[in-house]
This record gives sequence, structure tokens and C-alpha cells, in this order.
Amino acid sequence: MIDFLLNGRPRRCEASPDTSVLELLRETLGQTGTKEGCASGDCGACTVAIGEAGPDGRVRYHSANACITPAHQLHDCHLVTVEGLAQGESLHPAQAAMVDCHASQCGFCTPGIVMSLFMLYEDQQASVSPSLPLSPERLEGALGGNLCRCTGYRPIRDAALAMVDALSAYPYPRPSWLDLAIDAAAPAQDHAADAAFVQPTTLDALIEARRHDPEVPIVAGGTDLWLEVTQRLTRFERLVDVTRVAELNAILEATLEDGREGWWIGGAVTYTRLAPLLAEHYPAFAHLLHRLGSAQVRNRGTLGGNIANASPIGDTPPVLLALGSRLWLAGPAGEGGGTTERGLPLDQFFLDYKRTALNQSQGEVIRAIFLPRPEPGRHLRIWKLSKRREDDISAVLGAFYWRLEEDLLRDVRLAFGGMAAIPKRAAAAEAALEGQPPTVASFQAARAALKQDFQPMSDVRGSAHYRELAAANLLERLRLVLIGENQPQNASDSPREVMLHAYAH
Repeated sequence: MIDFLLNGRPRRCEASPDTSVLELLRETLGQTGTKEGCASGDCGACTVAIGEAGPDGRVRYHSANACITPAHQLHDCHLVTVEGLAQGESLHPAQAAMVDCHASQCGFCTPGIVMSLFMLYEDQQASVSPSLPLSPERLEGALGGNLCRCTGYRPIRDAALAMVDALSAYPYPRPSWLDLAIDAAAPAQDHAADAAFVQPTTLDALIEARRHDPEVPIVAGGTDLWLEVTQRLTRFERLVDVTRVAELNAILEATLEDGREGWWIGGAVTYTRLAPLLAEHYPAFAHLLHRLGSAQVRNRGTLGGNIANASPIGDTPPVLLALGSRLWLAGPAGEGGGTTERGLPLDQFFLDYKRTALNQSQGEVIRAIFLPRPEPGRHLRIWKLSKRREDDISAVLGAFYWRLEEDLLRDVRLAFGGMAAIPKRAAAAEAALEGQPPTVASFQAARAALKQDFQPMSDVRGSAHYRELAAANLLERLRLVLIGENQPQNASDSPREVMLHAYAH
């Protein structure tokens, strides 16, 4: 049973474990304003807002793709859809601006765009300076997950700018129900280990559920797992949801036994929650997040899920491999009860395509991921190649971590995604650069060594030849960064020669 608020009104629904929010809205509740476009979290036509009460009791909303969000995750939440925005004859500013700027053509994608603008409006109103103009970065972040197949992007952008730049032009009686949290007296959901949709709130309860049935799929953000439902028509009779496990939502400062300082990032921490920490300590990693899906995906997707999914083109594993991250794994201790825990270097986790070192038959899970604190003198660069700049999957991703000591490269760590069946480090290329100056010759040797590290595959995102050339050119790009940041450019590194080396090798 799912108890939640829909546009301010309490709802109670029954649904199978693999029901999506979109399916619940359209087929059970008759709320057809939310559309199905791609059914894979790419187009944004199904965008909704989900509100959860924080520790202070205040309801905070985030956008989500209803097509890949499990309906049962609405329990104790407040769902806002396009039907709830207008108050009588008063349109929401997002709706009014879309009308004024003629930003709707066929109209199919419009409800999702309006909901993204609704979230932008809410964020702007809650900001310290609501009257500040909308930056291009915030505009891209707000609308990056919404596609318009009528190519009407200019008036949509105009509507977003008009809504924010002229808030006073759109008087709106904000409904008080937006601040409502679900009634605490509502019956609690069945969290029993044998329930069809298990939502444990503690690690002990999660481990008990895994002991009861270790083969049951785990769902967090659902941004990948739910494609099994929408694209492959897989049916899940039972699921274990980890999004409410307190220990898996924690970010804790820690010091490892080897003396490294950093943070344990809980396996259910979303990209959106992780972003401020990365922005402060790893700006290059934070920038990558802006190209990892859309705001709707980042609000739901988790770091632990991206790793456990073990995709060769996952965006975060190459970065974490370059940084030397570790995993904290937990599982049932056996018939006697209790929990067993172990640490594992991330570079020992990925075994083969979609195969990992997780003891899944025993119900083991990723409890946390160790993010090392940046070391003085070390530098990180990350470059992602994809067909579309925003909200697209990598063809090749390179992550490079190094330091310079007396103009020599030290502690070089190079990791790639999209080059093998698993994300992995380029050991031979690392060895070719270790202790060498960042010269044309040393990087030529590193590019040649890449052929020992990888034999890439061909698929719809790129041929094996393209990937070999792209990875080699990313190394050449790294050399250009090094000579630009750390030593004067000389005659042997002229732009023309740089381009010749980049394409000839």
C-alpha cells in the first residue's frame, strides 16, 4: 500500500512492485497530463516534482522522470503534477510564461517542460537573491533533461528567462498545500522482509531482507534498473529499495588505515547530494556530473548504483579508479544473524562485463564508497566524449590524476570507460609516463602503450578504431594541458605539430 499526497490531496493506492509513478498516474489515478515519451528517462515529457519532508519538517522538492521512478517510492512523499499548478483562473508563472512566449507547438512535451520550469521557479524563489538574472548554466541545468521534438527551444528558453526576470509580471497565489508533508498518522508501509516491495530504513533491516532472499533485485534511483521494465518488459515480483537506509545515505569524514583522509559516501547518496562536496574539492568531477544525465536523473541516480551496475560506460567508475577509491561492502553474516563487512579496492571490484566481486548469492551490497581528500600537488582532469553534450551516455571517458615533481610525472593514474568490458586503468600507459617529462616523445610512447591496455569494441556509440583514436587524443590533450600549465611552450610543441602528433599517432 502506498500512502502519499497528490497535489495536496491524500491518496492511498495498491500497486505491483514494478509499477512506475507514470503508470500509477495515468492508469490508476487518471492523471493523464504527465506524458510518456521515451520510457527511458531521456526526453523529460513525464517530469514530475516529488517532495520529501526534511529533518526540519520542511518539504523540499526535486524533479524526477515518472517513467523510471518506482511508484512505491512515493510512500510518505508529496507528488506534484502539471494538473496541480494552476490555481483557479491563475496560471502558474511557468505556464503563463510558456503561453506568452508561444513556447508550445504540438504540446506533447509541454507538461514536462512546465514541471521543470516549476522546479526552477521554486528554486529561484527559495534562493538568497530571487531577483538575480538566470545564468546560462542554471538555464541549461533546468531544461537539459527536456527534449522538444518540434525544435521549439528558443521560445522555451525565452519563457524560462521571462519567468525568472519578471517574477512580478506573473502574480501567483502559491498554494499552501505545497508545504504540506504527509500526515504522520497515516498507516506505515509494510517493511517486512517478505513484503513485495521492501523499504528498510536501517542497515540491519536491509541485511535481514538480503538474508531472507539474497537474489531479490535492489533498486535505488531506478535510472538503470527500471529500463528492464520499460524497454525489456521484465516483471519484478519483489524488490528491495535502499533509498531510505540511513547508513547508505550518510556522508562521513574518515581516515583509512593507510593514513589517507577522505569521505565515505553512502551507496544511496544521489549525485545531486554529492555535487556540493565535489564542487568544493574536485571541480573537474563536479563538472562531469553536469554531463551525467539530466537534473531529473541526478536527483534520483546514486553513486553506489552507478558502480554496482558495472557498465563499461558508466561515468563515475573511471574517475574513482583514477582517485584510488575503495568500497565498503556489507552482507549477512550467515544463519546466526548479524552483518559481515569488508573493504575492497575499487580496481578489484570489476571482473568482467556486468560481473563484479559482490557476493550476490549471499546478498552483499555496497554500503559506501571512499572518496579520498585531494592531495597537495595532484591534479585531476576528466574528459567525456558523447554524441550529445547533455544527457547522453559516454562513448569514451578518460580520467587522469597525476602530480609533477621537478618537471617529471609522478603517481600517474589513467583510467578509461568505454574501452573494455569493464572500466579500468591503463597500466601500460601509466608505466610509459611514470617518471617522464611531459614531452611529445613520452606521450607518444604512452599512446602506443594504450594498445596493450585495451582492445575496444565497436557498437552504436563508436567503432573500435574511433575509440582507439579518441583515447589516444585524450592523452594528447592531457599533454597540452601539462605544457600549458607547467612549462613554456617551445618550438617543438607548436600548435601545428601538436595537431600532427594528435592525429598521426
